[in-house]
Amino acid sequence: MSRWSKFKGTGVAIVTPFRENRSIDWDGLERMIQHVSAENGVDYIVSLGTTGEAITLSQDECRAVLNFTKKANNGRLPLVAGVFGSSDTASGTSRFAAYADVLEGFDAVLSSSPNYSRPSQEGIYQHYMQLADASPLPIIIYNVPSRTGSNVSAKTTVRLAKNHDRFMAIKEASGNLVQCMEIIKNKPTDFLVLSGDDPLTLPLLGAGGDGVISVIANAFPVEFAMMVRAALSSDFAEARRLNELLLDLHPWLYVENNPAGIKACLHQLEIIENQLRLPLVPQVGANYDALKSEVDKVLAQKANGR
Repeated sequence: MSRWSKFKGTGVAIVTPFRENRSIDWDGLERMIQHVSAENGVDYIVSLGTTGEAITLSQDECRAVLNFTKKANNGRLPLVAGVFGSSDTASGTSRFAAYADVLEGFDAVLSSSPNYSRPSQEGIYQHYMQLADASPLPIIIYNVPSRTGSNVSAKTTVRLAKNHDRFMAIKEASGNLVQCMEIIKNKPTDFLVLSGDDPLTLPLLGAGGDGVISVIANAFPVEFAMMVRAALSSDFAEARRLNELLLDLHPWLYVENNPAGIKACLHQLEIIENQLRLPLVPQVGANYDALKSEVDKVLAQKANGR
């Protein structure tokens, strides 16, 4: 068994709810933590990833959200802190010291590759190696070229995984399944490959991936976690059925941006308010209505036992 086996399956990149005045909605966050629970099939929670809007929060707010999440979770699920991406290496490494007390009780950190500067593969490698030396916890590498402006190649990912034991996984959001398969083929045995694109999770699992850090599981944790579990058990007929239940919903979660879509969805499910912080704005109008139509279809199919 892999030493990182508790991070196989379904992780949820949990949203940070806001009130109408854009303050953090602590009651809403409590509801979210209860919703994405082990009872609903979730294996771990990622707090303050992209979906958690960490980039719009102050450092004090980030600390408060992480501490609140620890307390509300109460040791029930493993926790990942997702606020450890940075555009420069020095600020990334210093953040570990700044959050040292908060990280007690967390099990890993998620760190996106440097954004905006578009470093070479050697620059990405050296950046992550310095982060690994500074980190008190295992690191999930986060490759999301659509946001950072550069791709972490399969060769660089495998090189990192083989050269520092702090690297336990990669969240792959490149959208490149061939790249993912190259990582799976060449990685160390206990290094995990996790989907960062919900719609590509099933094919990635079919290729030998280990799980997902999900957006849609904020809203439908039971169904998405069941799909992941079925695929990991090689029950692909059941996995395809569950995947098709949610397939038409995915595009409307990203038609404007993430997390606007998933927050609109959660508002339609009456879990949180439909609020974001500028420069992000709520999904409204025609896109909101189209999303609602797809959500209603999913709920109707669930009610009919499909």
